[in-house]
Amino acid sequence: MVDTSAGKLAAPLSSMAIGRREIQSRIPQSSDTAELLRHAPGVSIFKAGGVSGLPVINGLNDDRVKVLLNGMVVASACGNHMNPPLSYADPSQIAYVEVLAGVTPVSKGGDSLGGTVLVETLPPHFAGAGESVHTAGSVTAFYRSNGDGVGTSATAHAASHNVSVNYAGAWTRSGNYEDGRGAEVMSSEYEAQNHSVQLAVRNGEDLFVIQGGVQYIPAQGYVNQAMDMVENEAWFLNSRYVGTFAWGKLEAKAFYQNTAHKMNFLDDKKYASTPPRDMPMNTKGEDAGYSVRAEIALTDRDVVHIGNEFYHQGLDDWWPPVAGRTMMSPDTFWNINDGTRDRLGTFVEWERRWDRAWSTLLGARNDMVWMDTGKVAPYSTANCLGMGCMMPNPDAAAAVAFNSRDHARTDANFDVTALARYEPSISESYEVGYARKTRSPNLYERYTWGVGGMAMRMIGWFGDLNGYVGDPELDPEVAHTVSFTAGWSSGPAKDWELKVTPYYTFVEDYIGVEKLSGGSTGTVYLQFANHDAELYGVNISGSLLLADSSQLGRFALIGSAGYVRGENADTGISLYHMMPLHGTLALIHSVGPWTSAIELYAVAGKHNVDTVRNELQTGGYTLVNLRSSYEWDNLRLDAGVKNVFDTYFEDPLGGHYYWASPRGNVPGEGRSFNVGLTVSF
Repeated sequence: MVDTSAGKLAAPLSSMAIGRREIQSRIPQSSDTAELLRHAPGVSIFKAGGVSGLPVINGLNDDRVKVLLNGMVVASACGNHMNPPLSYADPSQIAYVEVLAGVTPVSKGGDSLGGTVLVETLPPHFAGAGESVHTAGSVTAFYRSNGDGVGTSATAHAASHNVSVNYAGAWTRSGNYEDGRGAEVMSSEYEAQNHSVQLAVRNGEDLFVIQGGVQYIPAQGYVNQAMDMVENEAWFLNSRYVGTFAWGKLEAKAFYQNTAHKMNFLDDKKYASTPPRDMPMNTKGEDAGYSVRAEIALTDRDVVHIGNEFYHQGLDDWWPPVAGRTMMSPDTFWNINDGTRDRLGTFVEWERRWDRAWSTLLGARNDMVWMDTGKVAPYSTANCLGMGCMMPNPDAAAAVAFNSRDHARTDANFDVTALARYEPSISESYEVGYARKTRSPNLYERYTWGVGGMAMRMIGWFGDLNGYVGDPELDPEVAHTVSFTAGWSSGPAKDWELKVTPYYTFVEDYIGVEKLSGGSTGTVYLQFANHDAELYGVNISGSLLLADSSQLGRFALIGSAGYVRGENADTGISLYHMMPLHGTLALIHSVGPWTSAIELYAVAGKHNVDTVRNELQTGGYTLVNLRSSYEWDNLRLDAGVKNVFDTYFEDPLGGHYYWASPRGNVPGEGRSFNVGLTVSF
């Protein structure tokens, strides 16, 4: 499916699009769809499982970033956010990604602060003129030396002029990777498969698409979490209608996704103690919703976008008892029971081109959010566990207190976006924007209640093994962002381009933490709490054509850099997981069927850390990657080397709890030789 919105300012100057060819060249390097975003200005990736990275935009991460997968809104159905939205699509299935950072139009996302990531899978194909039936497909296989990663994917479609049927599937598996010193990084293995079928019907300029799919992940290790994913099963249905009328365009979508998720210990963690560990944790989640939006051309200068959307999240999170374990028996621990989060959003947006140089966008949005949950239960209702009351059971009293409260909450959230763009010439563009964005707490931030050490350590998607407990009285976050983008180029040929975007964000009631007590091995117990926060930084991107010769080919430099600083405005302490100064620079060469690149990725040391969470510092490093592709007829060969010099490094967002070495940063991946082959037919 493809996004049909056509407004000029619907994509701010600071946004970035990633096309199918770029995605194809990245497939042999990683099976994590989030990694496709790493080179977008302002974007960094919080490393989680091998296919479950979390995007961070301008210092704002996870639920603060709106991710729309073919228009679907999918929440993480896990207390550790092991199944985020981008984990439900393999890179081989994706046709297009757009990243909108900072000041995002209200039509492109509510209930979020940092920006929006739009992901579209492979679109339907129809028979062309002179064809009765069009058929095509492809098969891809790849191998990665580090971790012995292997994978395959396939696409196939058959279509007449008006009906199209498409299939896309992918499977990938990897063992534990090795770091730059040759040491095995335990609990980094994974396996995943995704399959989808799409039916599209076209009638003139109207299009109806229905898509269904399944995902199965039998194993995904988490090097920076106490638990692993031992199974994730999901299925979805997604439909879309796009109609073109004399007054403009109408787009309607409806979707449903069901997820069954299980956590426990894979072998690395399971057999790290005697007797072997066992702690089952189960989750069932459902996501459903619709959206209806219209693009109305009022005049040749004015376009209005109006829309209404509804999103429902249902969640059950329970931990079955473990026989013979006093602290995990005799009953089921209900972490979240019949949790619901419903959001009804309405927006209106007006774009106007005042003259050749000036254009503006104004938008307003309201999101009503209703949240509730049922009664909970601990493993045991006894106040003491074990003989002689040697082990107190604080969760028993906490459950009674939680169940005695009213859990229903209603938030009335309002967003505003204003953008103005000035383009005095074809080689200059300037854009200034302001956005007021609001996000209500997620179900885990509001409703997790366990205050025992073990219960608290099972909550948290931060890679630190600290313990977390929710607070039903949390207020929504309200972010005020101001940004300015200046863009210069050589003109239509784009022999060189440069964009610079400084920004500032002040967040009222930012959901951070307050320390309750200290834990073991340097961990702490924390409660989600509202504070004010401020973030500021700058993103830079550019390209430069070095040479273009019919004999030697085309040589170009492409690069980006970013810096963000985030602080708790009440205490002055750094916000958690702030990416230090970092940048990429790639020398790209193309001649005939060959395309090759030498990439440098450099990161400064991280010294501004969240001392409340005992976040650890990391050192600076530079990685060198090589990749090349060759295309002829119906074959495409991709080869490359990731981390050419086998550099040892610790990713600043890799998590500062490596479970196999408590209170140590997670080592990054060492050298890997990667190769992929695609056959099209």
